Amino acid sequence: MQHPISITAIASISPLGSLPDEIWKNYTNINHFFTKKEGNLIAKISTETKKGIDALKQSNSKYKTLDDSVLYAIYASRQAITNANWKASDNFGINIGSSRGATTLFENYHSEFIKNQKTNTLTSPTTTLGNISSWVAHDLQTQGPEISHSITCSTALHALLNGIAWINSGMCDKFLVGGSEAPLTAFTIAQMQALKIYAKTDDSLFPNQSLDLSKKDNTMILGEGAAMACLESGNTNNALAKIIGIGYATELLEHNASLSTNALCFQRSMKMALGTVKPEDVDVIVTHTPGTIKGDQAEINAIESIFCNKIPSLTTNKWKIGHSLGASGLLNIEMAIMMLQHETFISIPYLKSQTPKRIKNILVNAVGFGGNAVSILLSK
Repeated sequence: MQHPISITAIASISPLGSLPDEIWKNYTNINHFFTKKEGNLIAKISTETKKGIDALKQSNSKYKTLDDSVLYAIYASRQAITNANWKASDNFGINIGSSRGATTLFENYHSEFIKNQKTNTLTSPTTTLGNISSWVAHDLQTQGPEISHSITCSTALHALLNGIAWINSGMCDKFLVGGSEAPLTAFTIAQMQALKIYAKTDDSLFPNQSLDLSKKDNTMILGEGAAMACLESGNTNNALAKIIGIGYATELLEHNASLSTNALCFQRSMKMALGTVKPEDVDVIVTHTPGTIKGDQAEINAIESIFCNKIPSLTTNKWKIGHSLGASGLLNIEMAIMMLQHETFISIPYLKSQTPKRIKNILVNAVGFGGNAVSILLSK
C-alpha cells in the first residue's frame, strides 16, 4: 500500500437485510436464507428490502425500465454515501461492477426478439454493463469518473482495487466502489447446473456446504444482492476499517471454470496483500469458497501454503446467503468490518471453528472464472 485508505461507510442489500443491526443479527444466528424457486435453491433479498426496491422503481418513470441489478446498486449507493456524509459536490469517483449485469432484462428482451423478431428501443442502453455506474452517478448527481466492469466473481474487489489506484494516483480523494448482482433466473441457474457445481435440491439442514472439505457433492447456490463501500485517502476519524494490504493475481487456466489444484493465484494475491505483515498477525480469513469440492479445496490448499502451521480462523457467508457472484467480494468485506466492529467471530455451525484470540486484522478473498484472485487485508 502506497498510502493508507479508510473505508468510511459500507451499505448493502442481501438476504440478510439492508440495515446494519438487522444484518448483524442475522449473521449471529444459525439460520440460512435459502428458499426454492421452480425446484431450485436460491437466496433472495429480504421482503422488506424488496419493498424498498419496488418503491425506488416507482419513484421515477425512467427507473421502471431498469434491471434489478441497477436498482440494487442505486439503493445501496444512496445509503453508503449518506452514511459517509458525502455530497455530490465532493466529485467522488464511482466504480461498480457486476458479473452478469442486467440478467433478467436481457433475457426478457431476447425472448421478445425470438417471438416478434424485433425488440424494445431501450434494449441496448439498459442491458450494457456500463449502465450500472452511469445510473448510480445520475441518481447521485455526481461529476466524477464512472467505471463499470466485469471480472466475474472477483468483480467487486477489483472495483475496490481500482478505487484505491485512483486515490493513490492523486486523481481522486474519494471513491464509491462495489458490486451488484441479480442472477436468479432459470437460465443463469441452468448455466451453473451445466457446470455441475450447483446444489441439488434436498432437505439438508445446511444445503450450501461452503468450507466443508468432507462434502461429496458440489453445493453452490446463487444469491442476489449489492454492496457499496466509500473509500477515502488517509486515516480518517470516521473510518470503519483501514485497508492495509491489497493483492491480486491471475494464473494459467487448467480448465475454463476452475482454479489450479493449489490455487496459485490465491497464493500470489494473499502474499502480496500481506506485504510485511507476519502471517501470525492475521486473525481471520473470510474465504471465497463457493461450496464446490475443487474450488473450496484449492483455496484451502493455497491458505495452507502461505500460512503453514499458523492458519487463521476461517469463515464464510456463503452457507447463509449463497454466491452473489460479482457482489460477493464486497459482502465479504462488510462481514469482515462487522466482525472488527463487534470484536466477534462469525462461525459456521456445521464446522468446528478455531475462535481467534483477537480480531484486529482480517484477510478477505475473492476469485472469478479464469483465476482472477483478489485479497484485501483490513485492520481495525
